[in-house]
Amino acid sequence: MKKYAFNELTVLQYTFFIHGAQVGIGVLSMPRELAEEAGTDGWISILVGWICATVASLLIVNIMKRYPGKTVVDLIPVFFGKWLGKIVSALVACYCALAAMTVISNGIGIVNVWILSQTPGYILALLMVIPTYIVVQGGLRVLGRYAELIFYLTLWMPIVIFSILPYSNWLHLLPVVKNGWTPILSATKSTILSFLGFELAFFLYPFLQRKQYASLGIVAANTLSMLIFMHITVFSFSFFSPDEITQYTWPTLNMWKVIEYRFLERIDIIFLSFYLFFLSTTMLPYMYFTVFTTSQMVGSADHRKHLFVLMILIVVAAWLYTPTFIDLKNWSEVWSMTGLVGGYIIPVIWWLAIVLFRRGTRGQKG
Repeated sequence: MKKYAFNELTVLQYTFFIHGAQVGIGVLSMPRELAEEAGTDGWISILVGWICATVASLLIVNIMKRYPGKTVVDLIPVFFGKWLGKIVSALVACYCALAAMTVISNGIGIVNVWILSQTPGYILALLMVIPTYIVVQGGLRVLGRYAELIFYLTLWMPIVIFSILPYSNWLHLLPVVKNGWTPILSATKSTILSFLGFELAFFLYPFLQRKQYASLGIVAANTLSMLIFMHITVFSFSFFSPDEITQYTWPTLNMWKVIEYRFLERIDIIFLSFYLFFLSTTMLPYMYFTVFTTSQMVGSADHRKHLFVLMILIVVAAWLYTPTFIDLKNWSEVWSMTGLVGGYIIPVIWWLAIVLFRRGTRGQKG
């Protein structure tokens, strides 16, 4: 019997799971970050970042094909031994916890600034952790269904944004590659980090029902994320002038403020409310794999006790400490740098080690 048979994912759930983990806080700030580095040529950086993320994703899938019934947490003790393996597993759990805390803290900060400016952060944290516990305690299959549901519920958002076409000036995008390729390649750093989420394939692969479609699913997830990033960025570049866009912390939200209908105003509030669901599809996977890793470390198959403790710690931390936006930026940078190692560098090193080992084995047989 398969170890993870109860929580198996369909290919669609697997795809939307990874896609949801990628499209998080980056959607709101990416247009500004790209404009600061590459001007209105930043959309090209998204394509370069998509290529890098897709290559790294395929490497991860090819690595995990050698261990079809094991997650990265199962493999760590095999490669590092019992005690060193626990240290490495703890680092993996810390990475997932950092990602989850960064996302939830940014979500609280955005809601505080945009909607509920007088509400204490710990109240918002409490309101977030209650539904979080309900979903995450159900396990990976529930998270996969949740990611698929949220994808369908938010399909209207890219369509509504076409309403800003009368206010767009497409000349802002011309000429293409106006400052050369150096700024574009420099801005690629922020785009490849915005694609983080595909590294969860290290955990997800053994849960996938039809593993022969793992590569197709992860490429589809990266492509969906690329289309969302491209859609938001190109419309932002056409709506704001090249100098104006750098003045907004979250230009995506400012762009939505312009959209209104005769029967409905403040579309940005509705957008932000639904965006919190999008944000949750980034937060929940990392939160789940935090407690999944810690429970595996102590030999427990039930992650709910660890999850309950984590929820309490989040509320207490929000009560004792309110991070500034400088703190949130620093957390995001630390997450990005550790994600660069875990999502891009380690898969390349691991894959090269496998290739060299195969060649050495063939040489000995010859």
